[in-house]
Amino acid sequence: MTSKVSSLRVLFLSLLLLMTMIRADSLCATSPTDAQSEQSTSTAVSRQSPAVDVKGVWSGTFFSKHSNVPPFTMTVAINPDSRGHLIGRSSLNSHCLKGAQLVVTVNGSKVVLACSDAEGDNLTVEGTLDATGTVLTGTYILNGSASGACETDDGTGTLGKR
Repeated sequence: MTSKVSSLRVLFLSLLLLMTMIRADSLCATSPTDAQSEQSTSTAVSRQSPAVDVKGVWSGTFFSKHSNVPPFTMTVAINPDSRGHLIGRSSLNSHCLKGAQLVVTVNGSKVVLACSDAEGDNLTVEGTLDATGTVLTGTYILNGSASGACETDDGTGTLGKR
């Protein structure tokens, strides 16, 4: 029963992610030009100014809730694009997603990093910044592609600003 509830929770969160990322379906693409073109027409990107400056390089480790999934590290360089939207260029050592260009939204101390690529891989990191604005602690959901190469995974982790 717990497994079904967890699966339903992940499915529901995945659907929410997909609904909020309309027109951002190739943001994880490796081509920055393609990602900027898609992102410039996206309605999912927040235009509000962040209360905290999250620009810069962040890195940390994420740990799955599932014992058979190894932890992965992620480094994200967050900067505004040509339209002022925050974009995070990342490198990951996950077996499901190698690198991603993430849409970054900030609302007070709450931060969301999200993307979806052409293969159907989705990553969402939701977290809260500490009082110094240099440590982001949160959860992640990684939904693997329909090809079956990767399964859904979720867990927790921390990113620190360098």
